Amino acid sequence: MYGMLLESVQYFVQLEYGDIVWENVVKEAGLTVSEFSTHQVYPDSVMSNLAAACSKVTGASYDSFMNFFGKCFVRYFSNLGYDITVRATGRFFTDFLSSVDNIHSQFCFTYPKMKSPSIYLSEIDPKGCVLVYRSGRQGFSNYIIGLLTQIAKDFFNLKVKLRILDQASSASVDRTSIIVRYRLDFDNREYINYHQQRAANSSKAMEKFPCELFLELFPFGIMMNPRMKLMGAGEKIVEVWKGSPESLIGRTVTDLFKLRRPKGITFTWKNTMNLINVMFELEMITTHEKELEEMEAEEQKLKQEKSKGKIRPPTPTDVKPAIGGDKNLLLKGQMKFIDDINVIVFLCSPIINDINELPELGIFLNDLNQHGMSKEMVLAGWQHNSKLEVMFDDAEQTADELGESYKLLDKWKKRGDELLYSMIPKSVAEKMKTGDNTVTCETFSSVSIMFCEILGLQNSSVKDVMDMVASMNTIFSCFDELMDEYKVYKVETVGQIYMSACGAPERTERHAEQIADVALAMLDSMKKLQFPDGVETDIRIGIHSGKAVTGVVGLKMPRYCFFGDTINTASRMESNSVAGKINISSVTKELLPGEKYCIENRGKVQVKGKGEMEAFWLSRK
Repeated sequence: MYGMLLESVQYFVQLEYGDIVWENVVKEAGLTVSEFSTHQVYPDSVMSNLAAACSKVTGASYDSFMNFFGKCFVRYFSNLGYDITVRATGRFFTDFLSSVDNIHSQFCFTYPKMKSPSIYLSEIDPKGCVLVYRSGRQGFSNYIIGLLTQIAKDFFNLKVKLRILDQASSASVDRTSIIVRYRLDFDNREYINYHQQRAANSSKAMEKFPCELFLELFPFGIMMNPRMKLMGAGEKIVEVWKGSPESLIGRTVTDLFKLRRPKGITFTWKNTMNLINVMFELEMITTHEKELEEMEAEEQKLKQEKSKGKIRPPTPTDVKPAIGGDKNLLLKGQMKFIDDINVIVFLCSPIINDINELPELGIFLNDLNQHGMSKEMVLAGWQHNSKLEVMFDDAEQTADELGESYKLLDKWKKRGDELLYSMIPKSVAEKMKTGDNTVTCETFSSVSIMFCEILGLQNSSVKDVMDMVASMNTIFSCFDELMDEYKVYKVETVGQIYMSACGAPERTERHAEQIADVALAMLDSMKKLQFPDGVETDIRIGIHSGKAVTGVVGLKMPRYCFFGDTINTASRMESNSVAGKINISSVTKELLPGEKYCIENRGKVQVKGKGEMEAFWLSRK
C-alpha cells in the first residue's frame, strides 16, 4: 500500500493520542521508521501491525482501531483536495458506491502500483443496499466500515450503519482474494425516486427502434446474451475482423475479446451485470494464434470424420476470416443492459494512441464515431488513459526490476560491510565512511589486552597439519562467539595466538572485568569442544591493562591495530602462563573486584625485557 494511507494513521494518532503514544506504537509494531512517504509502497502488514500495536498500547480493540484508521484516511485525503473527486461522482451516496472502481482507475497514474479493491452493489432498495467488497488484502473489513461511514457523513450528510453479512475467500492462479458482503442501512429513497422518475420519463419520450440502427450509431459496439454469445456487432467491428457478420454472430465473446479492465475478475454475464456502472476495456483478439488453434482443431475434427467414413461438404463457417491489422484493437466504454431483449450492449470507442496506429489496427479516421471526440483526439495526438496505463505497466515492471537490483545491491553491501567490520570495528568504520580521518589514530588511557595461545598441536605430518587446522578452526570459531557475547573486540589471530582487547574502540570502565570473564569462559569452553581423534590440546592466557594507541593501518587490507608497551607486556604475561591457566599482571588485578574472582599471587616472575614482575593466577570463585 502507498504511504498516504499510513500517513493518515500517523497524523491522527498523534493528533488524538499524542506523540508519546505514537512513539510507543511504532516501537510495539516493530517499525524501523516513524514517518511515511506519500508515494512509497509499504507492505500491507504495516497497517494491521499498527492497529495491533495501538490496541496493545491503549487497551482498545483491534477492530475499533481498523475502523478508526478508515475514518482517518477520509479526513486526511479531504485535506489534500481528493474530496472534490468523491463529491463529483454522483448526486447520491449510492452513485458514489457504484463508481468506486472508476475512481480507482483514474488514480492509477498518480499511484501506478496501487492494488485497489473491487466494489459493486448487488442489491439496491429504499432502505440501503448490499455492497460486495473484493480484495487481495486480508483483515481490512472494519477499515472499509470506517471509511464508508465517514464518506457518507462528510460528503453526503448521511448516517450509515454497516454490518458484515458474510465473508468468503476465492483463490486463483496468481492471487487469493477475500470477498465480503456488507449491508448498508441508510435513507436511500431519494435515489430510488430519482431513478424511477428518470426511467418513466425516458420510456415516454423514446420510441423503440431496431438494433441495426443502434449498431450503426455505435459502429464499434457489440451485443451479448446471458450465455455470453455475440448477438450483434457494429459494422466497424466486422470490418476489422474482415469476415462476414455470420462468422461473428453466435460465437462466444471470450473467444473474440479479452477483458483488460476491470482487473482481477472473469468475463462472465454475472460479473458484467454486477459491474454495469464500471468502465470496461476489451481487447479484440485479432492475432493469428487464436485462428491457428481453431483451424488445427477443425482439421483434426475433419480427419476424425473422414476416418469414420463421415465426409461432409464444407460450410461457410469452415472458412476462417482474415485478420485485420497487426495489432489488437482496444475498446473502451460502458456496458448497458437492455431489459426488453435481455442483452448487454457494450457502447465503446477504440483506444488509439496517435494517427500512426490506424493502419496497424486496420481502421481509418472515417471509421471513428462521428458523434464522439475520437477523431479530434487522434488528430491532436492525445494520449489515452489505457495507452498510458500500458506505459505505466512497463515502467512499473522496470521499477520492480530496479527494486530487485537494489535488493541485490543492498545484499552485497551488507556482505561488504560484514567483511569490513571483521577487519575494522563497526564504530570506526562508520566514522571513516563519513570522511572522518581523525579515527585513524586514537589514544586510550586504560584498556585490557588478552593473548591466548593454543598448545599441544602437532605438524609433523600431513594428517597432523590437517588435524591442526580443523582444531584451530573449532577453537577460534568458539572464541569469536564468546567475544560477541562478552562485548570484547577480537584484534587478530597470528598462527596459534588469539589476541583480543576491551576498552577500545568502545570505551568502558569495566574493561578488565569483561576480558577476565571472557578468558574464564574460554577455559570452560575448551573442556566442551570436540577435536579429531588423537588430538590433545589446551590453551594458556595472559592479560595486562594500561595505556594504548590504536590506529587503522594499511590500504589494500586495512587493520585496526593496537600499539604500546601494554600490548608487549600482555604478550609476556601469556608466554609466562601455563596450560589451563590465566596469568594476569598486578595492574589488571587492581582493576578487578576481589569479591567476584579468585586471585592467587604467584610471586615475582622473570619477564623478558621487563625484569621481575609480580603476577597472579585468575580463576572463578
